[in-house]
Amino acid sequence: MRAGARTEPKDGREGGFLASTAGVVTLALVATFLWGSAFPCIKIGYRLFSIPADDTASQMLFAGARFVLAGLGVIGAMSLVRRRPLVARREDARCVLVLSLFQTTLQYALFYLGLGHASGVTSSIIEATNTFFCILIAALVFRLERLTARKLAGCAVGFAGVALVTLSQGSGGLSFSLAGEGAVLASTLAAATSSSLIQIFSHEGHDPVTLSGWQFLVGGLTLSAIGLAGGGSLSPSGPASVALLLYLAFISAAAYSLWSLLLANNPVSRVSVFGFCNPVFGAILSTLLLDEGGIVSPAVLLCSLALASAGIVIVNTRRPARRTRAAR
Repeated sequence: MRAGARTEPKDGREGGFLASTAGVVTLALVATFLWGSAFPCIKIGYRLFSIPADDTASQMLFAGARFVLAGLGVIGAMSLVRRRPLVARREDARCVLVLSLFQTTLQYALFYLGLGHASGVTSSIIEATNTFFCILIAALVFRLERLTARKLAGCAVGFAGVALVTLSQGSGGLSFSLAGEGAVLASTLAAATSSSLIQIFSHEGHDPVTLSGWQFLVGGLTLSAIGLAGGGSLSPSGPASVALLLYLAFISAAAYSLWSLLLANNPVSRVSVFGFCNPVFGAILSTLLLDEGGIVSPAVLLCSLALASAGIVIVNTRRPARRTRAAR
């Protein structure tokens, strides 16, 4: 399939559970909950591995180790499930390299570089625009679906929920610089592009789970090399640090594999709008795991979750089919 070709959304009968409303809601919420848990777990990991907040090289090395383990986990687990090695075919090589570039290497390298020069509030809001970019890129660049007022309205409502929970934290004012927020914005564009790419590659006949595992491995090795070249190092403090790193690897492996399967069986907009739940889950879990209960009030969290949910419902509500005029 050519990148410029329009793909028709699959219905529940063709895509089975993965294309059904129950399947999309269940699996997308599981994925976003896992990704939300990564926010506090990464902070805990930095403490357990003795990584200072301004040590970008060590942060990249930490991310690289996480994604290498995630890739090996996907490859190993699916090899057992399918009873054969999950080996990328020769024709998969281009897709693996392209996905690893956008989904892992560029997204996280630019994010960590930008975060060191960016305001926390602005970075969180920019990250939340990923859903807008996913829909815009799918519709305007790759022509995978139509851009409608309903989709834009749903994104606006969901984004309002993210902005509410982010701005209520009061962790610095809004600002913008190319080295800081500009790099974070570029990382968000890279991640949004990967959402369309996984759908395109899946429709070309490539297995999304195979691509997921191998792109993590390639991207993780690349990030590790960048971190080592920059003088990064990791100092695990004991079994707890290793367990946390393995959990972070599991988050990446499970969440992205589920997300890839959903994108392969649904329009990009139908899946990506659930991304508004990521920062909301992150705020809730940070409150529980990091003792940050005073940062965001329960009322704000509930309002944010309600707005994010409303945005999801708006985007996923389909117009009833028009009745055809009875033949005379």
